[in-house]
Amino acid sequence: MEMLTQWVGAVNGIVWGVPMLALILGVGLYLTLGLRVIPMRKLGLGFSLLWKGRDSKGDGDISAFNALMTSLSATIGTGNIAGVATAIALGGPGALFWMWCTALVGMATKYAEAVCAVKFRETRANGEYAGGPMYYIKNGLSAKWAWLATAFALFGAVAGFGIGNGTQSNSVAQALNTNFGVEPLVTGIVLMILVGAVLLGGVKRIAAVAGKLVPLMAFFYVTAGLGVLAVNFSEIPAAIALVVESAFNPVAAQGGFAGAAVWAAIRFGVARGVFSNEAGLGSAPIAHASAKTNDPVRQGLIAMLGTFIDTIIVCSITGLAIILTGVWTSGESGSDLTTSAFASAIPLGNYIVTISLAVFAFTTILGWSFYCERCVQYLIGDKAVTPFRIVFTLAVPVGAVASLDFVWLLADTLNAMMAIPNLVALLLLSPVVFKLTKEYFSKPEATVLNEPK
Repeated sequence: MEMLTQWVGAVNGIVWGVPMLALILGVGLYLTLGLRVIPMRKLGLGFSLLWKGRDSKGDGDISAFNALMTSLSATIGTGNIAGVATAIALGGPGALFWMWCTALVGMATKYAEAVCAVKFRETRANGEYAGGPMYYIKNGLSAKWAWLATAFALFGAVAGFGIGNGTQSNSVAQALNTNFGVEPLVTGIVLMILVGAVLLGGVKRIAAVAGKLVPLMAFFYVTAGLGVLAVNFSEIPAAIALVVESAFNPVAAQGGFAGAAVWAAIRFGVARGVFSNEAGLGSAPIAHASAKTNDPVRQGLIAMLGTFIDTIIVCSITGLAIILTGVWTSGESGSDLTTSAFASAIPLGNYIVTISLAVFAFTTILGWSFYCERCVQYLIGDKAVTPFRIVFTLAVPVGAVASLDFVWLLADTLNAMMAIPNLVALLLLSPVVFKLTKEYFSKPEATVLNEPK
């Protein structure tokens, strides 16, 4: 196990080096400028379209609203609770600043992903819609790029067992063990049963569960987080100043915090930001490709909200809670750090975090099961669906009892391996995204606000 950890660590150091961070931020910035900052300027329109999308009538399998909820089910999870805490524990408060930067340019990336996903999606033999990076590479680029589609599908099929399965069940198991004394294996088995029950119903059942659980738990967690911020309201300006200052200056060791260089803040802020909102990974467009819509840009405007909600709202609340309460210098990491922050400010704070983490992680496992399934389908075909669902379900308790450090390391590494082919494809397809966007916003306002028939 030690040799495997060292090998994965060596690969991680390469794929998360300067070139990768430059690629993620660079592609996001290029798309933001190429779209004339539309993702930020049209944020209000996006929320309006989301509300209308609760009962969308276009071609597809699930409503536009549930497509976003399925996407959010996979993004709002341990990344928002344990991931943010880990970034601050390793990179200092400045890591939160770089998470914000990743999210701001990531909105354009997520927008472009969804536009391409709907534009180049396919209808399978069973009538279901399938899309995502492997399909927009296959259908949007020339045959010479076919290997890139296969590479993404391969990385995506494997990555889900880390980012969407192992890290989720592991974080829940540790949190329940710390706060309720539940054995990790017991947690893993219960999660396995619940996941298996939903997976049997396919994308429509996953979307239905996500559409109900995600908004409810997000509201519950955000409300509790705002309570923590309210208790420390007078310190918020100083905390934000510390975040910005630490983003560009080294942070000295203090308390249980070992200190962090600027590079650590950037590295862990961007890595955990991508882990949380998944902008650039190519996972979310797999869900948005199933949306009932006849306009790619319309779904792109809804899709970009996922990054805003996940990072700018939820992750910011978690990060500021950790910094405001001062627990970031305690030496703790992961969900324990977030738990300490909430517990120190509001009654039953530790239980609120634990319950939120459990529900978020459960929905994340469901969302990622769908992503992985689509990748496996692309590589092998429909015959692989049932065996995959069985294996993915059985992997849940394994993650619950595995080493946390190794699980996070593996997830980080696989994230980067997925992102590379997807980001290359977005660069090559950016002229298509720009053209479709320009055409959409040249239409009359009534057409922009209403789904075309």
